[in-house]
Amino acid sequence: MWSLGVQVAVLATWLLALFVHSFAPARYRPSANARHDRIQVLVLGDIGRSPRMQYHAISVIRHGGKVDLVGYHESPLHPHLHRHPRVNVFPLPPLPALLKTKVLPFFIVGPLKVLWQMISIFYVLAYTAPPARWIIIQNPPSIPTLHLAYLISILRGSHLLVDWHNYGWSILATTRGRADRFVNAYLEYESFFGRITPTANITVTDAMARQLRRPPYRFTKPILTLHDRPADTFQPITDPAHRASVLARIPETRDAAASIVRGDVRLVISSTSWTPDEDFGLLLDALASYAAAMTTDAKPILAVITGKGPQKAMYEDRIARWTAEGRLPGVQIRTAWLSTDDYAAFLACADLGVCLHKSSSGVDLPMKVVDMFGAGLPVAAYSDYESFGELVREGVNGCGFETAGELAGILARLLGEEGRDELARLKEGAVEEGSRRWDAEWDRVVGRVVGLVDP
Repeated sequence: MWSLGVQVAVLATWLLALFVHSFAPARYRPSANARHDRIQVLVLGDIGRSPRMQYHAISVIRHGGKVDLVGYHESPLHPHLHRHPRVNVFPLPPLPALLKTKVLPFFIVGPLKVLWQMISIFYVLAYTAPPARWIIIQNPPSIPTLHLAYLISILRGSHLLVDWHNYGWSILATTRGRADRFVNAYLEYESFFGRITPTANITVTDAMARQLRRPPYRFTKPILTLHDRPADTFQPITDPAHRASVLARIPETRDAAASIVRGDVRLVISSTSWTPDEDFGLLLDALASYAAAMTTDAKPILAVITGKGPQKAMYEDRIARWTAEGRLPGVQIRTAWLSTDDYAAFLACADLGVCLHKSSSGVDLPMKVVDMFGAGLPVAAYSDYESFGELVREGVNGCGFETAGELAGILARLLGEEGRDELARLKEGAVEEGSRRWDAEWDRVVGRVVGLVDP
């Protein structure tokens, strides 16, 4: 006869097995054909404002695969994904309003925000979305995505592919400082789970791949570089009539469309998420310097800044104040929010793109420049980071700058009458760079890993 202790242990084991059997998430069962399997794309952010992750999904369905998008569903999806029969969206519940305000201190809001995200991500990945053969994770943010994805991969039998856009700890350091204890804890978390979580990694630059193999990361899992390339949505526009029609339908350029096409007004465009890692004060200072030093052959500038984000209102107030004070003669600055198609066409109609992205890690690259090249638009871009040369080639497809004065000099040189030939050469270089497209790069790197493209 079993002792009472043994009987209790057997009963507890039986109850645990019953609980696991009843509530454990369904596991992935492999299909004979990889195209019949599902691939999840996980974004701890707005899916519609995550172009690279949407491009992954587009590439999957282009090869006949099925995609489940998991993330916040706030902005419209890319047109190729919207209502596609092989695309499903599993939205994460939005953060409670209290966690979005600054009423509570960070040491309280931070843990509560992570706890909310942990519960919602786990529930959606484990019980709402069907099991997938592969989960492609956007990183950053790393917390709590990396350890939850690792747990889900164990429970459901999925493979993990981590797409390293940047580092979460380095982005946090831009606001809290490198010595902050939360930043160091983030670095330790990201390094540890980055080592054990993925089946494989992909990075946006060769420089990042090299860095992940060194301390403190010490990754031993495979690392493949997948450079950002423009989607087919971004194409150059060479027909003046087509250019005029696009400018006429965009509210921010409607009244200046004819002048822009004639070259009497120069159209400068910059896109941003209005976050601290892009100092738009630098662009405003450069435009004010350009206006103050305008010569007889200088052209008026219409600068349009697209995007949404937390610092937009602050900069709009500064623009309005400087305009009212007369600090921007000959320069108009407008902000806009455009659909994917309108944004792509708008880039192709501009004279020069400006990128103010400052790499927090030194080894990432701004996708907005890739899109500009896809539209045949030369760029002036902030250049003080290691991986800059993997995308922008000085004097070939764009120009680099580090200060407002240098940017003002580029604007004066390229947008005046004497700079027409140089600008035309840069445009040719941008068109050539943009001819290298996402589909071919994805097929070569990711398509083979996930089994949708033959080796």
